[in-house]
Amino acid sequence: MKKVLLTTTALIALGMAPAIAADLAARPYTKAPAAAIAMYDWSGFYIGANGGWGSSRNCWDITSFVLVGPVVPAAPEGCHDATGGTVGGQIGYRWQASQWVFGLEAQGNWADFEGSNTSAQLLVTRNESRIDAFGLFTGQVGYAWNNALLYVKGGAAVTSNKYAGLDIATGVAFDSANDTRWGATVGVGLEYGFAPNWSVGVEYNHLFMGDRDIVMVGTGALFPAGASVRTDRISQDVDMVTARINYRFGGPVVARY
Repeated sequence: MKKVLLTTTALIALGMAPAIAADLAARPYTKAPAAAIAMYDWSGFYIGANGGWGSSRNCWDITSFVLVGPVVPAAPEGCHDATGGTVGGQIGYRWQASQWVFGLEAQGNWADFEGSNTSAQLLVTRNESRIDAFGLFTGQVGYAWNNALLYVKGGAAVTSNKYAGLDIATGVAFDSANDTRWGATVGVGLEYGFAPNWSVGVEYNHLFMGDRDIVMVGTGALFPAGASVRTDRISQDVDMVTARINYRFGGPVVARY
């Protein structure tokens, strides 16, 4: 009887084994959800400061002189580079679509770009040019690699200029003029977000300022103060390289999957 009971129990256990094995089968594999990747977002208002170096190319052609009247055709007096430092600030807004970044910016700078050359027509005279301020009003289009941004820019430019004719022997200015000139600018920049909301960059700009007829008036040294001494057609182009730092208002990163 004992053997029959053991045999029966063994047969029941063998019969139940496939069902138990089925219940213990591995659950179907389910893929884990993709992890969110933190991406830098360039969108938002920003404000910043910049500083660097610039050079202005100025060419003078005299078109009239008080002692001889009109000069026809205009006689070239020569060209010079007015170079120096600049510092200023910028404010703007950017918005990002995928990896493309678009923006608008206004920039204002103090400058000290100064240079001179001996006149090829008035041989005892040095012609001096100086830019003491400029402004840029530009649009931007850029492409971002996360927190690195490469962009091009273009728009309007304005420069504040001072001109003088100096007597070489004494160094005294005998005529002078001031000029506010509008033109165009194009540029390129590279910017890097190094901390939440903060970025640094470097930028190059070229300003196409064209030429204008500038009436030089006496300073009282050799000619009566305020009296017209000569007229020069002065052309101007400017090249600048600046380092920049910006603070952007808003969150520095967005989650992307």
